[in-house]
Amino acid sequence: MKKKYNLISLDLSFFSNNFILPLFFLVFFLFVSTNSSVAQNGHLTDAQVSYIKQRQLLYYRDEYGDRGEKVSVEPSLVFQNPRLRNAYIALQAWKQAIISDPLNLTSNWVGSDVCNYTGVFCAPALDNKSIQTVAGIDLNHGDIAGYLPEELGLLVDLALFHINSNRFCGTVPHKFVKLKLLYELDLSNNRFAGGFPQVVLKLPTLKFLDLRFNEFEGGVPNELFDKDLDAIFINHNRFNFDLPDNLGNSPVSVIVLANNKFHGCVPASLGNMSGLNEIILMNNGFRSCIPAEIGMLKNLTVLDVSFNQLMGPLPDTFGGMQSLEQLNVAHNMLTGSIPASILYVAEFAEFYVTNV
Repeated sequence: MKKKYNLISLDLSFFSNNFILPLFFLVFFLFVSTNSSVAQNGHLTDAQVSYIKQRQLLYYRDEYGDRGEKVSVEPSLVFQNPRLRNAYIALQAWKQAIISDPLNLTSNWVGSDVCNYTGVFCAPALDNKSIQTVAGIDLNHGDIAGYLPEELGLLVDLALFHINSNRFCGTVPHKFVKLKLLYELDLSNNRFAGGFPQVVLKLPTLKFLDLRFNEFEGGVPNELFDKDLDAIFINHNRFNFDLPDNLGNSPVSVIVLANNKFHGCVPASLGNMSGLNEIILMNNGFRSCIPAEIGMLKNLTVLDVSFNQLMGPLPDTFGGMQSLEQLNVAHNMLTGSIPASILYVAEFAEFYVTNV
């Protein structure tokens, strides 16, 4: 008489092994593990077919270890190259992290042709012109609510990331550090919170940073002003700190720090920012004199330091700002007379000096 062997349990684990079970084994397991698993006609039940289909999905396990499990790639999907497959995983994870999309911008984020997803733009890879990669994302003014998942770090060829005027919340994913080609980062007019997103300091090619109209708070790292940026917009947040002496190291052409809680002095190093075109420091807590070195900014067109607590006279060196078009020093505690040198600024168009 033949012995019967009933399979009670099966353990294929060995430390971090990741076995892929063949389909025939899964079918066999279904047969031996349940007494009533097969319909009387010998065919699999609908429940079994559904189970097998789910198990056939290739569950992605990326280098993050604990991320990506919720994103699956059906075997029927065909991708032009592995980077587009990673892009699919990243975008599907993001779609799952969206809780409201009133304009249905992500409704066509289906299938393997990620380059035709709304708001997604592809271009030849910089290191291999023969393959297409996701180079840009623009979902501006989408009114989308949700958060940014860590899987977005898989978009390693991304140069532009624009999501202003939405309702994204939470923090900036740490895995953004993988975006070594990111050139423009626009997170403005959302609901991001927490401290300054330190990950932006590790983006070597970043030139344009826009964090305005969010709920970031705390200090701003001094290292921000040592980065090779062209534009910094961090206005309308809750940042609270003194402007550092290395502000003058920044090569930016535009810097807007308005409507935060900056305080202390406007550093004299400001005069070293030779490429500066616009600086807006309004509605903070600056309480000092305007440094004479400001007259060295010969390319400056817009200067707004209104609604602070600046004291003392306007420096005679103001006349050195020969490109100045708009000057607003209103609502401070300035004293003295207006320097005559300002009258010789050829491009001067607007001047606000009222104090309260």
